[in-house]
Amino acid sequence: MRVFAVVGGTPAYRREYVQDDTPAGPDDFDDWVVRTVLNPARPLFREARYLLAEDPDLRDTALYHSVLAAVAEGNASRGGIAGYIGRKATDLQHALTVLEDAGLLLREPDPLRSGRSSYRITEPLITFYQAIMRPAWTALEQRRGADVWRRSQRRFASAVLGPRFEEIVRQWSLRFADPEMLGGHVAEASAATLTDPSTRTSHELDLVAIGEPPLGDGPRPLLAIGDVKWGRRLGRGDLDRLERIRALLVRRPGYDATGTRLLLASGQGFTEDLTDDAATRPDVVLVDPARIYGH
Repeated sequence: MRVFAVVGGTPAYRREYVQDDTPAGPDDFDDWVVRTVLNPARPLFREARYLLAEDPDLRDTALYHSVLAAVAEGNASRGGIAGYIGRKATDLQHALTVLEDAGLLLREPDPLRSGRSSYRITEPLITFYQAIMRPAWTALEQRRGADVWRRSQRRFASAVLGPRFEEIVRQWSLRFADPEMLGGHVAEASAATLTDPSTRTSHELDLVAIGEPPLGDGPRPLLAIGDVKWGRRLGRGDLDRLERIRALLVRRPGYDATGTRLLLASGQGFTEDLTDDAATRPDVVLVDPARIYGH
């Protein structure tokens, strides 16, 4: 999963561009990053820059790099991107459209907030480049990759690995999860934000899984809502939060949330009280990397 967060699913990035060098195991991952991705002698080192430089529509490369860097820093809305780079939101429409057309950005509508959407980078290698490599490019060209990587561990976890794990869980629920586990076939999976009008508070959800429209009239089933955290064990408090959000959704028009499952995904596991609850409740689904990869 950590390798995927760096190079994604492009076969050449895992083989030819790293001269068939793959990590020997989890303990070899850090050394592998230094000797391949952060190594100026390997073709993968400059690939993210080439992806932008080779597209004829990406003329103002400085602006496009800034937009991608903003998204890699966690600024998913157009207003957030504009604030990060110091531009007006209206000035970014062309740049965002060009990056979408180039397949580098994807705009995803928020299913719980009409008219709102968020952007994410489609290619993991570009996220890794913007978050880890671009800020330290001079040092990397001087072959100080080991030092850069040591200083980048927290940044890699928060800006690269965490968001990519969220996307992996969404794609897993959409394409690979057993429909019985989630109460039906998932037709759409995305992040979302729910606003509680009574308290004027917002609740962020890393996963909202929506089923197929019903044959007749009626709302679409909201199959699952979820929290996804790579670097933290999830516990009973996280489940309580999802239960409160589900209660809000049941009272909210637009989707049928009466059978919504509560999904918690973690790269670090779960507390004992949470696993005990999940063992007796079919509406609670716990997901870890082993489950995603079918082990």
